[in-house]
Amino acid sequence: MPCHPPSDAAAPVRYDSRASLGMQLRRVVTQLVARIERRMEPLGLTDAQWRPLLCLSEGSPVTATDLARRCNLDTGGLTRLVDRLAAKGLCVRERSELDRRVVHVSLTTEGLRVAEQLPAVLCAVQRELLAGFSSEEEAQVRALLRRMECNAAAPDDPLH
Repeated sequence: MPCHPPSDAAAPVRYDSRASLGMQLRRVVTQLVARIERRMEPLGLTDAQWRPLLCLSEGSPVTATDLARRCNLDTGGLTRLVDRLAAKGLCVRERSELDRRVVHVSLTTEGLRVAEQLPAVLCAVQRELLAGFSSEEEAQVRALLRRMECNAAAPDDPLH
């Protein structure tokens, strides 16, 4: 247990960061990202760069604002990321003819070729992460993570 309740009201709560759920999740995510980075290297992509390519392949073209939202990035961060992807010839920007403030981002032929490889890479990493888990255990992990995600997204209301 990461948080040990005090034996009496005056004693402080003890916190063990090695047993912290948050720290454990962070370690898993860090290792997952590193594994994905290694797998994306032959495609010439970083961990940050594969996400927008995958999003674009699932519904291109989209607006830059839409893409930023789908990738959980601010618009400035997405602009720099799209600059790098465009420099690699993987995507293009086009101003909307109806509203010049709107920018559409879409994959190039090369971007689509690279994006088509992403699901296999991501599935392979996921299989590695779940090695040794039965299908029931995998379902249980997914259900528990969904519950944690819902709890984390809930308002900070003690009555929740």
